[in-house]
Amino acid sequence: MSAPLTLLQLNNGSKAFGAHTIFNSAVFSINEGEHVGVIGPNGAGKTTLFKILIGEEGLDDGQLTLSRALSLGYLSQHDHWSDTETGNSYLKRVSTMPLWQVKSMGRELQVSEEIFAKPISTLSGGYRMRIKLFGLLGRDPNLMLLDEPTNYLDLETTLLLERFLQSYRGAFLLISHDREFLRRTTDHILEVEATEITKYNGNIDDYFEQKDLLRSQLAAQAKNQAEKRKTLLEFITRFGAKATKAKQAQSKMKRLEKMEVIESKPIPVTSVIKIPEPPAVGKSVLRLGQADFGYQDRKILKDVSIEIKRGDHVAVVGLNGAGKSTLLKGLAGTLPPQKGERDVGYNVKIAIFNQHVIEVLHPEQTVYESLEEAARGAVTPQEIRNMAGSLLFSSDHISKKIKVLSGGEKSRVALGRILLQKAPCLLLDEPTNHLDFQTVEALTQALNGYSGTLVVVSHDRGFIRRVATRILEVSSGQVMLYPGTYDEYVWSMQQAMQGADQADSSAPPQGTGQNKSISASPPPARVNKKDQDKKIRAVVRQMTNCEQEIEKLVSENEILNQEIVSAKGDSAVAIEKLGKNSQAIMQLEEQWLQLEFEKSGLEE
Repeated sequence: MSAPLTLLQLNNGSKAFGAHTIFNSAVFSINEGEHVGVIGPNGAGKTTLFKILIGEEGLDDGQLTLSRALSLGYLSQHDHWSDTETGNSYLKRVSTMPLWQVKSMGRELQVSEEIFAKPISTLSGGYRMRIKLFGLLGRDPNLMLLDEPTNYLDLETTLLLERFLQSYRGAFLLISHDREFLRRTTDHILEVEATEITKYNGNIDDYFEQKDLLRSQLAAQAKNQAEKRKTLLEFITRFGAKATKAKQAQSKMKRLEKMEVIESKPIPVTSVIKIPEPPAVGKSVLRLGQADFGYQDRKILKDVSIEIKRGDHVAVVGLNGAGKSTLLKGLAGTLPPQKGERDVGYNVKIAIFNQHVIEVLHPEQTVYESLEEAARGAVTPQEIRNMAGSLLFSSDHISKKIKVLSGGEKSRVALGRILLQKAPCLLLDEPTNHLDFQTVEALTQALNGYSGTLVVVSHDRGFIRRVATRILEVSSGQVMLYPGTYDEYVWSMQQAMQGADQADSSAPPQGTGQNKSISASPPPARVNKKDQDKKIRAVVRQMTNCEQEIEKLVSENEILNQEIVSAKGDSAVAIEKLGKNSQAIMQLEEQWLQLEFEKSGLEE
């Protein structure tokens, strides 16, 4: 059997930005058919490496050799279609093969002809990602570069993408911090860390095992060498001045000079997040009774009746657009119920983490000042420093201003602000996005042992599996307590995707949950067939208007951020405007969500 073709090879590659070295004298190769996970701490240089591979950045030193047979495809984070362009017209424009062939190659992604015929701008994030993947396949690459493709995808789309990559015959490089996703899709790991790039055989579990073994071996060698050096030095010190032993001492000195220095690479920074103990509260923390939630005259969730008790760790699951964030806002009280009741237990204070918390960080504050501002109760300065350290901010970095931090670093600051509030009830919306392995692991362990009450939305299966003890499913406007474990929920999603005729007849994993429906409202009434098309078109127009207004506000916020960073104009006015825009964006997103829900109901 002939050796696999090498598609690309990096020899002694070096890259730096100013005084900051990204990697130095790096060597690795990628062969045809390899499924490679690219991992490393935030800021280590993973995205920079991708930019070098696609030609957007150049090497400072070394050589990148590309095979003549290489056909490279890059899944961009940005969209490249017009507002009115449909999936079909987009694929015709970007593909180099017939449309039927492209669709045949991506059958695993389960996109119907009805979806292909719609304007891409009206589709959910999950379907947009699928269309982009089809466009990538249409160029027939034999090596795909995928940068965080699962960010903000719901479980259904993540499972479909996972299954697609498992059966993909070409090679790919996949940047991801989702350990479960990497475990199921990759057979090699490329580590970008501490100015080095190292390739490991096997998936993410094999990588961690090899890393532990390598550290143990290096530590043993370093210890053995240290003992030898100590013995030689003792001999030289003791006998170096004696004529009878001078020759031996000189000989041992030469051996000592020639001895190779074995350095055990430092273990990547690990931390333990200590969440301040929350105050005592009553048995009932939050209760919703026959509550409706929505916006103006439209309902997103109906007749929600749930009770969250002291110490509950609840995961909220469901498709994107189903209303998970709406439920969190309803629980938090930032979205009052249109009907029904919301009761908060005795002495209960609520802290909520979401994307908007990150956006309103004050750019001129330091990391320490931002954490100190949010700390409540008897939180000591040392506890604030401990929290900063556990979130991987060194004693030097806590003096950095928010405006110079990366997206991942800002996310860590926002998370620390929430954890320092000593709130007995935490509501967390996608807390692991933008966090590296070390921080996700530290957060998982901290929340797993957290004595307070927790409600969390996350696409990270490993995180949910270890943190949550109860599962709330949001679907078709209802909120129900799922009768099993999270593993059973994932299994049921996989079975539903396979279809009844292809479903596995084996039983799902045995769970311990009880079958308890919390809400039993009927699904939305169907509209008359003759009015459907007209109503759908009207809703789509409103959704497009929302998206255009959001895009306009986001662009304005980018300009405001630049003004704040460059200190041009009145920073206070710019910060106030930034906050108002962020609030408007949130309202428009909720309006888009309710329109999406209405559209889905019309299309059923």
